[in-house]
Amino acid sequence: CYRENILKTAKALVEDTKLLVSGAASSQDKLAQAAQSSANTITQLAEVVKLGAASLGSDDPETQVVLINAIKDVAKALSDLISATKGAASKPADDPSMYQLKGAAKVMVTNVTSLLKTVKAVEDEATRGTRALEATIEYIKQELTVFQSSEVPEKTSSPEESIRMTKGITMATAKAVAAGNSCRQEDVIATANLSRKAVADMLTACKQALYHPDVSEEVRERALRFGTECTLGYLELLEHVLLV
Repeated sequence: CYRENILKTAKALVEDTKLLVSGAASSQDKLAQAAQSSANTITQLAEVVKLGAASLGSDDPETQVVLINAIKDVAKALSDLISATKGAASKPADDPSMYQLKGAAKVMVTNVTSLLKTVKAVEDEATRGTRALEATIEYIKQELTVFQSSEVPEKTSSPEESIRMTKGITMATAKAVAAGNSCRQEDVIATANLSRKAVADMLTACKQALYHPDVSEEVRERALRFGTECTLGYLELLEHVLLV
């Protein structure tokens, strides 16, 4: 029952996405209506996904986390899309903000599709782990894009904080290797959830450290390179676990 509700609400959100993108070229009123409609729809979608997660029961908390993470990704993508729409409003078609808008819309649709795939996989125990890994790989790729962008973080942190966050990568790596050896669905799902958090935390801390006042341009470039290489290496590890 909850699957049909999620599917129906997700379709409505895709329609809202189209209205948001087209709204950038129309009046402020239409843009405001599209933003309000999408906000209402994402609230409804979050509720039905939470009900779906609750229906799994407390015996499978890791799969519940996979579902909740999927809706969080959609909500974040929608927030980014609304920001991109505001930035592109009334701009000419060849303005850079229009390309940002198209990119944000693409990420939005990708995350809605990912949510629907995850909901479908939850009903089939044999594919839960695979789907959780696929979703985590997609999420990490999106986080890496943000990390590599010229966007300046809201706050900075010390290089020591960045170093501390690499410990999570070490733990997640050990978990991923163990999951690859055991091939148990619950191990793979737990790995997907842990990997997602460990890599995101590392990238956030690294980017915040990049903009610390004491960091030189040369060190910033090196940290950016090593943060990227670490993430790409971890993605390769997850791809191998997925293959296994």
